[in-house]
Amino acid sequence: MLVINNFEEYQSHLGKELGVSQWHTIDQEQINKFADATLDHQWIHTDPERAKNEGPFKATIAHGYLTLSLIPYLWKQIADVRNIKMEINYGIESFRFGQAVLVNNEVQLKAKLNCITNLRGITKVTIQATLVIKDQPKPAYVGDVVFLYHFI
Repeated sequence: MLVINNFEEYQSHLGKELGVSQWHTIDQEQINKFADATLDHQWIHTDPERAKNEGPFKATIAHGYLTLSLIPYLWKQIADVRNIKMEINYGIESFRFGQAVLVNNEVQLKAKLNCITNLRGITKVTIQATLVIKDQPKPAYVGDVVFLYHFI
């Protein structure tokens, strides 16, 4: 795990891959809970039998937003940003979904530091996030997430 203690340490990684998370399996229970939380019960996510018989993937698939919602969890496996008063998920930019994540697929987040700016004491970073699907040639998505950090 990468440990970052201040702006200068963060800045030293500009343009570099920061690391990868552990593999995470997205199972039907997680998909169903996300459907309940978001009120998105479309059958392609929640009805395994119908998805098997009628769906283009022959299995249920994770909601795209479920895969995006994993970013904070998986990011914490890559970097430990210390000495901060506050961390804010500031934005999501230029995301494209490349491939569906099927039920029981394993996914892993790859992170690269694309931009870092000191905004009068607040550090703004843009991380290129790529969600890799195990044994698949294309990622689930690629895009930028923006975090703000207020270092002590």
